[in-house]
Amino acid sequence: MAAVNQPFRPNRARTAAAAALTAAALAVSLTACAGDPDDGGRTAPSRSPKPSPAWRTDPASVAAVGDSITAGFDACSVLSDCPAVSWATGTDPGVNSVARRLVKDPATQSWNFAKTGALMRDLPAQVEQAVRKRPELVTVLVGANDACRTDVGAMTTTTAFRADFEASLRALRRALPKTQVYVAAVPDLMRLWSQGRKNPLGKEVWKLGMCGSMLRDPDDLSKAADTRRQSVRDRVVAYNKALESVCERDTLCRFDRSVFDFRFTGAELSAWDWFHPGREGQRELARMAFREITRKGT
Repeated sequence: MAAVNQPFRPNRARTAAAAALTAAALAVSLTACAGDPDDGGRTAPSRSPKPSPAWRTDPASVAAVGDSITAGFDACSVLSDCPAVSWATGTDPGVNSVARRLVKDPATQSWNFAKTGALMRDLPAQVEQAVRKRPELVTVLVGANDACRTDVGAMTTTTAFRADFEASLRALRRALPKTQVYVAAVPDLMRLWSQGRKNPLGKEVWKLGMCGSMLRDPDDLSKAADTRRQSVRDRVVAYNKALESVCERDTLCRFDRSVFDFRFTGAELSAWDWFHPGREGQRELARMAFREITRKGT
């Protein structure tokens, strides 16, 4: 009897195995092509970016840039600088500066390029001086003079202030990519006015033209005077926001707002002008800076 043709029935186990092999081959092929789609899968997988350099809490050398505060103006005698009591690089044991706390020999491993009367526009030139020493840490405290003008209309614009700070940081970073930068906030000038106006001698010194935008007619509590002083404070707040936003884009830059928030009293102000920090004020600035510089973590 002739055989009857039966319909072909594939083996189910073999079919499942073949499908699995096909899927695996396809997965390998897709993985190989995950690079450049135009190079036939020959591009190696991209490498992870190098980790950003970590902040070191023990820099071995310090350079300071800034204005009269860092120069120690009116901290030791009237209308003169006193870098020995500078919060950043001073040698006075009573102040216990950042340099005294961090480096072995402040006399040879720290440098102060701050100038009384300096504005933010002067910072690039100071940074140029600082980079020649190749410090591991640069401290920055500048901006009070940009707000302390003859009147509010003469204050540095926030745009110009920010641009000059950006230029300074770029120049520093090009020359010293691994140097750390500590940026102190501009102090609250209205707080200094409110404390200094309690001293008659201080107010006499203010008449010499010190920070007219804030200190002129210190006992005038009219609405117009209050508006003027508030305008100065608002500009300082804007300066600090600019400093913070520029600094936060740089892994090795730390902005310290605590200098603005610090509640200065007469005890921390100069006995000569009741506006600049005296020895006690310099000591407090050093304490705040050291705390931030040695803070662990990001």
